[in-house]
Amino acid sequence: MSAAAGGPLRPPAGVRTVPPPHASATVVVLVRHGEAVCNVEGVVGGVTGCRGLTGAGRAQVAALADRLERTGELAGVAALYASVLPRAVETAELLAPALDRWRDGPALAVTTDCDLCELHPGEADGLDWGQFAERYSPPDWDADPTAPLAPGGESWAGFVARAAAAVERLADRHRGQVVVAACHAGVVESTMLRFLPLDPATARLGLRTEHASLTVWERAEGRWTLRRYNDAARA
Repeated sequence: MSAAAGGPLRPPAGVRTVPPPHASATVVVLVRHGEAVCNVEGVVGGVTGCRGLTGAGRAQVAALADRLERTGELAGVAALYASVLPRAVETAELLAPALDRWRDGPALAVTTDCDLCELHPGEADGLDWGQFAERYSPPDWDADPTAPLAPGGESWAGFVARAAAAVERLADRHRGQVVVAACHAGVVESTMLRFLPLDPATARLGLRTEHASLTVWERAEGRWTLRRYNDAARA
């Protein structure tokens, strides 16, 4: 059959480099929080050390919100999540009005989920990184990703498993929908390590995930496809 008679011809599935869109796909949008006070001050930012966004961080999220409100590129968001850390909650709250602009129904409420948090630091929470280095023996996660950050804290391997599983659960809960989660750079990297066909021995990727940037995953027929990474807006 010619292209003119039956529409454009497509490569066979086994050699296709760009898969066709899935109308019933689940879309999970991970938003790294804006610049945080703990980032600037060099503090271990768990539930004790996190004091929310800086003024620059709020401006970064506002720029992203302005773009989303203008373009409607995330129209029809079904749910909005955040980790329990103040920098992520504040990010979600700043984004919510822009997402509401392109959906029907009641305004989005921010649902918090501790499993979307950055790596749990245990006893190191709230210390600055100089104090951390004085008190503990910093792990080398490239050599041993199973070593905890500090007593009572997570290892890198444990964190990756926890964070990626949390994103899987969001996709299970919102099949065929679009869901947004304000989270952390480590959560983004965890999904890369678990959802992309990487060597299982790969411990870390060394990503530079920007503040207030989008990472967009699509799941269809049990397969994850990375649609966007580090998609930020700047004022």
